[in-house]
Amino acid sequence: MTADAGELHASPTYEAAAQVLAALVRRGWTIAVAESLTGGLATSALVDVPGASAAVRGGVVAYSTEVKRDALGVDAGLLDAVGAVDVTVAWQMADGVRRMLGADVGVSTTGVAGPEPQDGQPVGTVWIAVVTPSGESTTLHVFAGDRPAIRRQAVAAALAETIRQL
Repeated sequence: MTADAGELHASPTYEAAAQVLAALVRRGWTIAVAESLTGGLATSALVDVPGASAAVRGGVVAYSTEVKRDALGVDAGLLDAVGAVDVTVAWQMADGVRRMLGADVGVSTTGVAGPEPQDGQPVGTVWIAVVTPSGESTTLHVFAGDRPAIRRQAVAAALAETIRQL
């Protein structure tokens, strides 16, 4: 079953994405997103909003460690030492996608949606990073629920953190 346009526009995720885009447009900034566990859902949330092309440069689904390293420039030694679910990895992903796509703002999500732990991290562990011209943040979240619920919560948290940074 799919949501109609009215249901989509009434969702908290849609509202948060609209707030992010409005704040970006006010500043004349653009955004790029690097996603691991969210697999494109955060970028999709942004482009669901009409007029998104005024601020969205693009997104990179960096699901594999090799893509994080080769496309986004995440340090290979760091990935070997700690794995992909790490504060510095999240920051390097956000900074890397920002540089790669020529955006003012870079956002990243990396974590464990389940069903099994990864890199010694329990299911529900998520790092979100936001890098802007005026500041940056990296936040740890621990979400509960099944795989789809964790992924949805990660998108909501990424949008909320981006709003805070803007």
